Amino acid sequence: MPILIAPSRPQDFAAPQTTLAENLEITARRYPASAAIHFLGTTISYAEVLRQVRALAGWMHKAGITHGDRVAIYMQNSPQWVIAFYAVQRLGAVVVPVSPQNREGELIHYLSDSGARLLVCGGELLPTAEAAARALGGLRLLVASYADYLPQESFVPLPGWLTARHPAGGQAVWAEAMEADHAPPPYTGTPDDLCALPYTSGSTGKPKACMHTHRSLGHTAAGLTYWHGILPGDVSLGVAPMYHVSGLCHAVTSPVFAGAAIAIVPRWDRALVIEVMERYRVTHASLAPTAVIDLMGIPGLEERDLSALRRMTSGGATMPEAVWQRLRDMLGISFLEAYGMTETAATTHLNPPEAPRLRCLGVPFFGTEALIVDADTLVPLRDGEVGEILLRGPQMFQGYWNRPEATAEAFVEVDGKPFFRSGDIGYADADGYFYMTDRAKRMINASGLKVWPNEVESILYRHPAVLEACVVGVADTYRGETVKALVVLRPGAALDEAGLIAWAREQMAAYKYPRLVEFVESLPKSPAGKILWRELQDREAAKVTS
Repeated sequence: MPILIAPSRPQDFAAPQTTLAENLEITARRYPASAAIHFLGTTISYAEVLRQVRALAGWMHKAGITHGDRVAIYMQNSPQWVIAFYAVQRLGAVVVPVSPQNREGELIHYLSDSGARLLVCGGELLPTAEAAARALGGLRLLVASYADYLPQESFVPLPGWLTARHPAGGQAVWAEAMEADHAPPPYTGTPDDLCALPYTSGSTGKPKACMHTHRSLGHTAAGLTYWHGILPGDVSLGVAPMYHVSGLCHAVTSPVFAGAAIAIVPRWDRALVIEVMERYRVTHASLAPTAVIDLMGIPGLEERDLSALRRMTSGGATMPEAVWQRLRDMLGISFLEAYGMTETAATTHLNPPEAPRLRCLGVPFFGTEALIVDADTLVPLRDGEVGEILLRGPQMFQGYWNRPEATAEAFVEVDGKPFFRSGDIGYADADGYFYMTDRAKRMINASGLKVWPNEVESILYRHPAVLEACVVGVADTYRGETVKALVVLRPGAALDEAGLIAWAREQMAAYKYPRLVEFVESLPKSPAGKILWRELQDREAAKVTS
């Protein structure tokens, strides 16, 4: 299948034989005085980041963390997030990235399932972290205050939660760990070592961890650097959540591989983002389409200086044509849509900068094979024919942590080679561009984040008034899709929409909880008693087209 990429762009490159920890060491030796991190008025050089990584790795080692142990990171985007990530890599241990939006029950699952021995958390999240630690027992906490890395006066007003210094409650404190300045043990890592367990959900069951090695994450780090032309001294925007595999690759691993700086924004705030982009002359930004839409709505945006920006990209959702065109007209750049998932280290397809297309997944990433097959027979289809997207490449995960059956189900063999079943339905054209038309798996795409209805339903069933629940995705002009729950109440129960939404908001991450609730007398079922979720999903889709 031909791929329309400029002749100067190869379809593959020699695989780096370094680990993520070694990438930082090499970059710090090459560019010791160059900025590694910009944080709202504070700039930290690569030499200093490496020093702090070594000191934290030494403290973790003293705390009993060794090669292969799991360490969870539960905080907002921050210098501490980046430093903690590389400190864990320096020990040959494994990072478990956890969303700061997760509530106690969700956090307990990630910690217990991964077997994490240490949790590095932001001070504002300490009550939830301590509750999880009490439930599990034997888990050590390290508490960080973002204020430790902020200047006395920032160039922009900052929210109180960011500048506050929260009491550590007797737990180990980040600043004291750094002051101890312990030396780490000799480094013994290899590219094939496990290095991260980012979690994904699925059509059934609780979230499961994807096993990624230095080699798989390193391929994406190098590939994004080459594809987007990230140069030493460039500045990548670090606002995409670092716990999410896309933010991890765009704002943690690829800038360090390239020798670029990371301009960190703790979480999305368009006024803060535009100030950071201007002040630090951001060259590369990975933003979900919803974030771009929000950014483009800033009054007087045309007067802001974004002249340094050379690339804007993201996957997970399509960009509305009007916003795509306005971006081109205003900044002279095209938004490059991409495609990937947690299992594939964020990227399997990307639009070539030389010839991007709208509402298109792009062409296969470096070293990536992609097939369109009949979902039942696995027979490869011709250009233009619609089928399931299968994937293989060096960025592929090694399977689901402690889930051999789920791993086996995720892969199929075609022409003697293993391919990952994406669960997405689409086609490829004669030029090698891929397009998605539907999903085989039951999933909702809310602002580029995956929401798995089965997981939301399992939480809703905990409410004493809920007899039955079915979660579907509904069209949303801003989020792309949003979450709706159809609920049958128990006889005699009294519950309104606002009450259930408020309860759900306390039980699950903000992007997951239902924004809409409809109470119904009954839900359609199969003869075997299974709720016919597809029928309900189709009803919602019909409302949009009618």
